[in-house]
Amino acid sequence: MRTPPNERLTSDIAEAPKARKASEPERRCILSGETDTRDALVRLAVSPSGLVLPDAQEKAPGRGAWVCSSRTAVEEAIGNGKLRAGLSRAFKTGDLELPGELPQKIEDALKRVFLDRLGLEMRVGGLILGTQRIAETARAGGVALLLHARDASEDGRKKLDQAWRVGRDAEGSGERGLTLPLDRDALSVALGRDNVVHLGLTHDASAARVRKPLMRLMHYMGLDIPAEFERATSRADDDTND
Repeated sequence: MRTPPNERLTSDIAEAPKARKASEPERRCILSGETDTRDALVRLAVSPSGLVLPDAQEKAPGRGAWVCSSRTAVEEAIGNGKLRAGLSRAFKTGDLELPGELPQKIEDALKRVFLDRLGLEMRVGGLILGTQRIAETARAGGVALLLHARDASEDGRKKLDQAWRVGRDAEGSGERGLTLPLDRDALSVALGRDNVVHLGLTHDASAARVRKPLMRLMHYMGLDIPAEFERATSRADDDTND
């Protein structure tokens, strides 16, 4: 990735209000001009050859451009030319290559970041698999976040949801685990296990680290996010700084 001459590496960071916590830096969307938290936006970077690519891990060096975390908004901006114009201003050059498949590349990158996070949590013992193990742990109050594959059976979801509510003293609340925008095949390949259908995060810190990339992915895909999930993410941000 290239850095335009005389540009600071932090030049894409909008100045945050003093009242906002240091753990919640803001970025400015090049399409709307509005600022928002980093979790609500997606960073784009440019290669030395001028190719615009998603930087879902936010680690590419040099100036970055931030866009709203919405596939629909990105597709519309490509179609009406606003994305190219915004990128030209952000990178201070018109010599850019905007791939037609950029919206899908962004989605794939966001999925990879989320799946990589699941893998990391499994390696440190914060993620458990297997219906029986999850059910037993959930009833004992040991599951902080319950996730289901997109193609999980309704019966399987209901049984684990019930166990989760029992362990959380939330019987009768109707609270349910979150259904992922990924099927069991994608989860199984990413985690190196057979038939991954249900997942349980056993620590609040693990759940918080998983919620962030998952919420960004769901926002981008235009999926409904349960209000309690967003509230939990906000509460976790108060205690966890990635």
